[in-house]
Amino acid sequence: MFRPSPYEALQVLPPEERELSGKERLLLASGPLLSWYRREKRDLPWRENRDPYRIWISEIMLQQTRVEAVKPYFFRFFEHFPRISDLAAAPEEELLKCWEGLGYYSRARNIKKAAEILTEKYNGSFPESYGEILALPGIGSYTAGAIASIAFELPVPAVDGNVLRVLSRVTGSFDDILKQSTKKKMEALVSEVIQPGSAGDFNQALIETGAMICIPGGAPLCSQCPFFTICAARSQGLTEKLPVKTPKKKRKIEEKTVLLLEYQDKIAIRKRREDGLLASLYEFVNVPGQLSAEEAGALLDQEVRPEPLPEAKHIFSHVEWHMGGYFVSLKEMPESLPGEESGPALFLTWEEIRKEYPVPNAFAVYKKYLDQRYGGEEE
Repeated sequence: MFRPSPYEALQVLPPEERELSGKERLLLASGPLLSWYRREKRDLPWRENRDPYRIWISEIMLQQTRVEAVKPYFFRFFEHFPRISDLAAAPEEELLKCWEGLGYYSRARNIKKAAEILTEKYNGSFPESYGEILALPGIGSYTAGAIASIAFELPVPAVDGNVLRVLSRVTGSFDDILKQSTKKKMEALVSEVIQPGSAGDFNQALIETGAMICIPGGAPLCSQCPFFTICAARSQGLTEKLPVKTPKKKRKIEEKTVLLLEYQDKIAIRKRREDGLLASLYEFVNVPGQLSAEEAGALLDQEVRPEPLPEAKHIFSHVEWHMGGYFVSLKEMPESLPGEESGPALFLTWEEIRKEYPVPNAFAVYKKYLDQRYGGEEE
């Protein structure tokens, strides 16, 4: 005689008889969740095998970056650095150039530090211990959990923003998901239900549900969700109210004038300071404020005709740059340039800059302008 599973039996119960703890909900849904994931999971390059190096790099790249945007960077990265030892030995500037366009450059610096430790201490391999993985630079509890569970099937949680959103709705939690205490609470919940042998798929199933079904910034696709029957938010009409998130502080706005200075077919760039925003990357000459053409020309101490450039905006996590600018052909090499406190200027061909010097995408509009002016496209 056929007997429905506890999960299936819930479908015929009235809502008032479905009061379950968060742990009970996850336990009941774990089978359908794993089946759904194994059937519906996306075909992604870092899922081709369980190499911890590939998993690690993909997870770092995917922080604050869309999957489709990451794919070309992921392939390019492994062309440059196929082994952890290659990454450890690479000059930082080569790594930053490879990372150019992904943003959040501290991530790249941390993976190099971690690669050096892995090469020196573990002979270029990953330790199979959650604690040792967590101790590496730039690796927090989520990334450590993803590597440990997917590569080594260790039953540890991997709770990121996607998973917090899913668990908040499934359990009907009104805890603020931006608080560390909430994350720890949800990690403890997952730890209670995750099973050896399916830990990697279980964590990825939760992540996939958050990315594809219980989506951010839009109505969740509840009818397609493996948690449909037992989701507290869905049954109680709370999907628009959950998760609870403290509103972010308003970003500071900084106005800048970018000066594309050309002398004898070469463009001026300079290296930013070794600390702070965009540390050690290269930038075009720029000064605070929105200057008129006359004001910009007066800064250069020679007779010039500044050509207006398009306006641009770039958003960082805590600040926005609002930029205007000018292309300026210099008649003679200047003794000094505005903003030299960030480092002396180098005059190089645009081709040299494109190939060798990491200029962040905060200046994407002006990089595109130079591509059009001198030929060539961003790789």
